Amino acid sequence: MSAADILPFFRAWVRNPLRVAAVAPSGPAVSSLMTQEITADTGPVIELGPGTGVFTRALLKRGVRQQDLTLVEYGSEFIPLLQRRFPGARVLWMDAAWLWRERLFEGAPVGAVVSGLGLLIMPPEKVTTILDAAFRYLRAGGAFYQITYGPRCPVADAILDRLDLQASCIGQTFRNLPPASVYRISRRHPHA
Repeated sequence: MSAADILPFFRAWVRNPLRVAAVAPSGPAVSSLMTQEITADTGPVIELGPGTGVFTRALLKRGVRQQDLTLVEYGSEFIPLLQRRFPGARVLWMDAAWLWRERLFEGAPVGAVVSGLGLLIMPPEKVTTILDAAFRYLRAGGAFYQITYGPRCPVADAILDRLDLQASCIGQTFRNLPPASVYRISRRHPHA
């Protein structure tokens, strides 16, 4: 991890620790874990809260093309950095809770949503709104991948039940600061 990643991330965290969920960007171990089920065949991928682009780089290494990436970032300090680093990707400056208002894709072609958002510190209504909107873009069999630094899934069972979703931990790593887990959230009935 370079100073070019750590410094802007840390500055953003200092300005608003409740919006930026971690003190430093995720490391290679959690980035690999987060993207392990995604390939070039996954198709379009939406990334929520890409920050400095750590997961974005991991997605590119997995074969996802830049033009298949939609990066949704609320932190204005990260937008120019993302546009410079990933000129072929679509970079949107907006709150992930606004996904439902946008028409990012026709139909539901998206194969995966990768989320670096701090869901644990968000109100349940906002988490519900983000997940509901994300699953409107996800095709049958698509999944939402969520990082967390907590001991369990950051999405409450009540929200999963309301949206007819299920969550499973696909791995954890202690080689990250702080240690992290990744959850795959998917539809309970993928063909419904």
